[in-house]
Amino acid sequence: MKRKKNQLKRLTYILLCGVLLVYVLVEARDFLYPLFLAVLFSYLLYPVVKKLEAWGVPRILANFITILTGMALFIGLLILLYKQLANFLGDFPALQEQAMRNIDRLQHTIDDEFGASDPDDEQWLRHQVNSAFESGGSLLTDLLMGMTSTLTKFGLIPVYIFLMLYYRNKFENVIYRQLPSYQHSKAKRIINDISHVTKHYMGGVVIVILILCVLNSLGLLLIGVDYAIMLGVLSAIMNFIPYFGTLIGGAIPLTYTLMVQGSPQKALWVLLLFLLVQFTENNILTPNITGSQVNINPMFTILSIIVGGMIWGLPGMFVAVPLLGMFKVYCDNKDSMSAWSYLLGTEGTEEHALRIERVKQWFK
Repeated sequence: MKRKKNQLKRLTYILLCGVLLVYVLVEARDFLYPLFLAVLFSYLLYPVVKKLEAWGVPRILANFITILTGMALFIGLLILLYKQLANFLGDFPALQEQAMRNIDRLQHTIDDEFGASDPDDEQWLRHQVNSAFESGGSLLTDLLMGMTSTLTKFGLIPVYIFLMLYYRNKFENVIYRQLPSYQHSKAKRIINDISHVTKHYMGGVVIVILILCVLNSLGLLLIGVDYAIMLGVLSAIMNFIPYFGTLIGGAIPLTYTLMVQGSPQKALWVLLLFLLVQFTENNILTPNITGSQVNINPMFTILSIIVGGMIWGLPGMFVAVPLLGMFKVYCDNKDSMSAWSYLLGTEGTEEHALRIERVKQWFK
C-alpha cells in the first residue's frame, strides 16, 4: 500500500512538473524560441567557423564573417520574398475579382450539368471562396504589418549565435565541472553525437530548401503561373516542417492556379510538378543530403511537430524535430533511458516493414 502511494505521489509530481513546464514554455515563448532557433543555427554555422579558425582566423573575426555572410543571404531572400508579397497584395483586389468570375463560371457549369440548385445554396461556393479570400487578404496584410515586430524578436538571434559560438568551449567545460571525472568521456561522447546529428541535419535541410526554391520557381515559371518566384520560395520554405510542409507547400500554388488563374490544365501541371518534386526530395535529395541524422519514427515526429505548433506556433514546428533528436541522442547514451530511445527510434518494426522481397513473395 505504501509503495502504491509513493508511485502515485511520484506520478503526481511528474504531471505537475509537466504542466508547469508547458506553462513556462507558452508564457516565455517570445524569449525562448529565438534562443532555441539560435542554438540550431549555431550548429549550422559551426563547421564554417571551425574551418576559418583552422586557417588562423581569430574566433571573434571568424564569428563575424560567418554570421554576416549568413545574414546577407537571409536578408536577400527576405527582400525578394517581401517585394513579391507586396506586389501580390497590390494586385489582390483584381485577383479576388478574377477568382470570383472563375467561381461563377464553375457554378454555372455545375448548374447546367446537374440542373439548377436551390436558390439558398446556389451561391454557397461563391460565398465560401469570397470569405476565404477576405480572411487570406487580412492574413497577408497582418503578416507584412507584423514583420517589423517579428524582425525585432529575430534581431537578437545573430547576437545569441555569436555568443554561443564564442563561448562554446566554456559551455562544454561547465558540463564537465558538474560531473565526476569518470563520466567526462561519456559526456564528451554525448556532446559530440548531438553536435554531429544537429549540424548535419540543419545543413542538409538548408541545402534541400535552397534546391527546392530553384526547382519550384523554375517549374512554375515554365508552366506559366503568376508570381512563380514567390509561390516557389514559399512552397520550399514550408519544407522546413517535416511531413506537413510538403503538403502545405504544394497546396499554395495549386489553389492559386486553380482558383485565380482559372486554368485546370495549369493546375494539373502544377500538381504533377509537385508530385515530381516531392518524389525527388523524398528519394534523392533528403536521403543523400540530410540522411537519417534524426533517427525518430514518423509517429513521434508528427506528434512533436503538432505539440511544437501548439506551444510556439510555426517556430515550434521547426525546432521540435531537431530538439527531439537531441533528446534521443541523450537517451541512446544513457542506460536508464534506453526504453525511451527504443520508443522514439525506428527499430523494432523491421518484421512489418514493406520490402521488395516481401512484395515478390506475395506475388509468388
